[in-house]
Amino acid sequence: MNRGMNESCHGFFSALANPTRLAIMERLMDGELSISGLAEALGQRHSMVSHNLKVLEECGLVFSEMRGKLKYVTANMETVGALLRLAQSHVEQFCDFGRCPKRATFQRTDT
Repeated sequence: MNRGMNESCHGFFSALANPTRLAIMERLMDGELSISGLAEALGQRHSMVSHNLKVLEECGLVFSEMRGKLKYVTANMETVGALLRLAQSHVEQFCDFGRCPKRATFQRTDT
C-alpha cells in the first residue's frame, strides 16, 4: 500500500462496515431505488436510510439523482459490483471453515 493510503482505505472500508449500509448496497445491486423504496425494502426509517446513503455517496459508492420530489440512488457498479463479488467468493471459499467471525444477521433497529 502506498504511503498515506491507510487513512483513505480506512474511510473506504468504514463506509461499508455497517449492516445498514451493506444492506443498502445489496439492494442496489438489483438496480436503482428511491430512498423511500430503500427504506421500505429494508424496514428502516427514511431518515436512517438517508443518513447512511450520505456516507456511501461521500465515498463514491452510490450516486443519486433527483426526479421531481424523489431522490433515486444507484450503486457504483464499477467498484461495488467487483467488491461484493470478491466478498462473496471469499465467504464461499474461506468463511465456511470458521475463519471469519460470525455476526448476527441484519435486523431492524430504530436508532
